[in-house]
Amino acid sequence: MSVSVILASSSPSRRRVLLQAGVNPNVSVSHVDEPAALEAAAARFGGRVADLDAKQRVEILARAKARAVASYYRSVAQVAADAHGEQVTAYPLQAPQVTDAGAGGVQSDETQTGSQSRFAGAKPPVADARFRPADVKHSSDGTSDIDRTVTQDFSGLAVPTRTEPLDEAMAGLHGFESSSHGPLIIGCDSMFLFGGETFGKPHTPQVARERLTAMRGKSGELWTGHCVIDFATGRELTEASHARVRFADYTDEQVEAYVSTGEPLEVAGCFTLEGLGGPFIESVEGDPSGVLGISLPLLRRLTGKLGIDWTWLWNWQNTSAVQPGFGSRPQAQDSDIELRVAAATSPQGRIRQPGDGWVECVCGSRHWGRHGAAGILLARRDERTGEVTDIVMQHRAQWSAEGGTWGIPGGAITAGETPIEGALRESYEEANITPDDIEVVGTHREEHGPWAYTTVIAFEKPGHRVDPHPNDDESLKIGWVPVPNVAGLKLLTAFRTDWPGFTERLDRLAREYKGK
Repeated sequence: MSVSVILASSSPSRRRVLLQAGVNPNVSVSHVDEPAALEAAAARFGGRVADLDAKQRVEILARAKARAVASYYRSVAQVAADAHGEQVTAYPLQAPQVTDAGAGGVQSDETQTGSQSRFAGAKPPVADARFRPADVKHSSDGTSDIDRTVTQDFSGLAVPTRTEPLDEAMAGLHGFESSSHGPLIIGCDSMFLFGGETFGKPHTPQVARERLTAMRGKSGELWTGHCVIDFATGRELTEASHARVRFADYTDEQVEAYVSTGEPLEVAGCFTLEGLGGPFIESVEGDPSGVLGISLPLLRRLTGKLGIDWTWLWNWQNTSAVQPGFGSRPQAQDSDIELRVAAATSPQGRIRQPGDGWVECVCGSRHWGRHGAAGILLARRDERTGEVTDIVMQHRAQWSAEGGTWGIPGGAITAGETPIEGALRESYEEANITPDDIEVVGTHREEHGPWAYTTVIAFEKPGHRVDPHPNDDESLKIGWVPVPNVAGLKLLTAFRTDWPGFTERLDRLAREYKGK
């Protein structure tokens, strides 16, 4: 059995510990208001925050983070489960072959018509490995003379399609609520207890300087709360680990140099065991991985109590695919595709999710998403007439594939989620499109055999308003764009190809859509 893990933290240290233990988690930041969470918990106890000890505080915050992420995933799962309408699947690699002359033409109208009717009522076979778009010249080593991260333009081909009810298209797909266990959501929080005072992150150089000066030659306790929620069953366990840390008698100059690096500003206790601060720690008594922010022995015990064997969390293929040089574990292999890590031009420190990676497709392009990719085409309707007026558009970051173009928010699907769930998750993480405010009314899937992209079509629910804005570094801008203005933008190749069909379908869906 394989159980996926969702880490409710953007901490590089926690993710690194899990990776080194063979677990590549999906990272989902909780955005919990920590002071408010502590105040609410203290009020329930009938006291003040000052009355809470270190163990209570880290457990309260770990639980709040895990529950916030679990609640968000339940919203995603519910909206996906309520999705209705039709899925239109396009098979561009089964379009009539380009002529041998390579003049950009296609075969005769008679052949095109035959190809379209050939697939009526039945799924076409997988992509023809011989297919090559006319405008791509391949050298003897198999590379292209154009940037292969640019999606091929299939607008000149008669592409066969298949239409089926959405519930039938999604039947049998593995999603959030289809497993007996998982995904496993892990929330953590760390605090340092020194001299009877609880330290969180110092945030400023002055606070870090004062704390490091007070701590030298002495010891304190690092407490880390852990909350583990099994999404499938709803069962939840919370516990804390702790260890005693003794510091070296370092100099004022060393304190100043360490603070100037910025490393101690955003870590509990203003030190790191695995970073630049490591040489200034004399000893650790207790769980060392807990000092790094996440206790592996404690997690193993908690998952065991939930009926999940720790080895079920291992996803070595994922970790090796996104973490070059990770031990000697085997790289992921597939007879049809070659997996590649993200482009080296992406921002340093950017989190690589389990589904991230390039797929070498038989169409000659490299596609993003080891399990495919998906995005949300979200439309706003006129409250009076019901007509579609605007859609949410993303101005893509320059470092991304076809950077600087406009498209819809979305990204790589991760293992253990359906395309609809992946699109909902990605659009929230990228564009703040909140699942509870939208209704999925159909999908469009471009099928390449070893890879596919699913456009999830949605409307704002009546009485709801989505406020899209960039949530990460993948966008230059995100916002509502009037439908008449879309064609005038510099569009992502695939979206430019599909936009005329999308406008027709949006108009039809708007006439049919009743809303809830």
